[in-house]
Amino acid sequence: MIIFIFISIAYLILMISLIYGWRQIPEFSADFSPAQTGFSIIIPFRNEAKNLPVLLNSLAEIQYSKDKFEVLLVNDASVDNSVKICKEFQEKHPHFSIKILENERWSNSPKKDAITTAIEKAKFDYILTTDADCRAPKLWLKTFNDFISKTKLSLIAGPVSLSPQGGKTTKSFQIFEELDVLSLQAAGAGAFGIQQAFMCNGANLCYRKEAFLKVAGFSGNDAIASGDDVFLLQKFQQEKYKVAYLKSRDAIVKTRPQKNLHALISQRIRWAAKAPAYKSLFSKFTGAIVLLMNVGLVLGAVLALMEIWPYYPILIIFLLKFNFDFGLLYLSARFFQREAVLRSYFWSSLAYPFFSTYVALKSLVSGYEWKGRKFRN
Repeated sequence: MIIFIFISIAYLILMISLIYGWRQIPEFSADFSPAQTGFSIIIPFRNEAKNLPVLLNSLAEIQYSKDKFEVLLVNDASVDNSVKICKEFQEKHPHFSIKILENERWSNSPKKDAITTAIEKAKFDYILTTDADCRAPKLWLKTFNDFISKTKLSLIAGPVSLSPQGGKTTKSFQIFEELDVLSLQAAGAGAFGIQQAFMCNGANLCYRKEAFLKVAGFSGNDAIASGDDVFLLQKFQQEKYKVAYLKSRDAIVKTRPQKNLHALISQRIRWAAKAPAYKSLFSKFTGAIVLLMNVGLVLGAVLALMEIWPYYPILIIFLLKFNFDFGLLYLSARFFQREAVLRSYFWSSLAYPFFSTYVALKSLVSGYEWKGRKFRN
């Protein structure tokens, strides 16, 4: 019990630090100055025929000089109509600079290989990555252009939110996932705010091509299937490159929710599997404390039901966690204008320790499936 109390204190200090970090990042208001920065937008895809039309149509609506950006679509052995959809889009938009590339595989990470393949062909100074199941905002490039012009950063983590989907049968599940995404965005941005950045999202990530090449890209962690975002961030920090989180609603990229609970668990296992390879002490501390806190609550609840531990210390710790987590989550929900999902925070907070504990333990003992492929840790 005493150890669990110390873990709880460390967890609460961590939450206070992340809340402070989020508040330290000012919301950025672009003045939409003339296009100066050139962007190579890289989109790896594998069997994304259902999602690509939404993404491609959003790219067609981007308000930015057409001669200042290109779209590099990298096919990773798709067996559906993905390539056909890309070619049709290319034909319908001859005024766009669009290239369809085939992924050149040489590592255990298909996505990292795809990004590297595209970067070798990229003609602009800044790389901007997103996923095939996303939707880009119209002012995406204008906002990044202004932010880069004012800050001269080498890596910029952009905001990502879940795009709500209709359907009564999936409403509760999607809200749980959205709350999780909001918490991850808040934690990641908060870490940027206290100069301890350790997490970002490849669905909205921008960095200098020259800096990518200088840090040797993904070499050193290409044996890990995921992590094209966080490992690159850590490399940039090791080389003392300037990094920041872009807190702007005009730069929010929206992504689709997972199809079902199994898909969500598989995705989270994939994310958790890369945690042991983190080099940042803060990221290791954060991962360990969050895991121990959730495991402690689950174990404490079981021991309290068995009357081995008194229930009231567990209840007090849960209520403290409940309130501090809500404080951070509220800041994120307000920024993304999704306060409505907070109505489901209570039941989600009850389920999350069990969900998080299961995912963490599963990531340590088994592999995962991603894009129809199986990977081992």
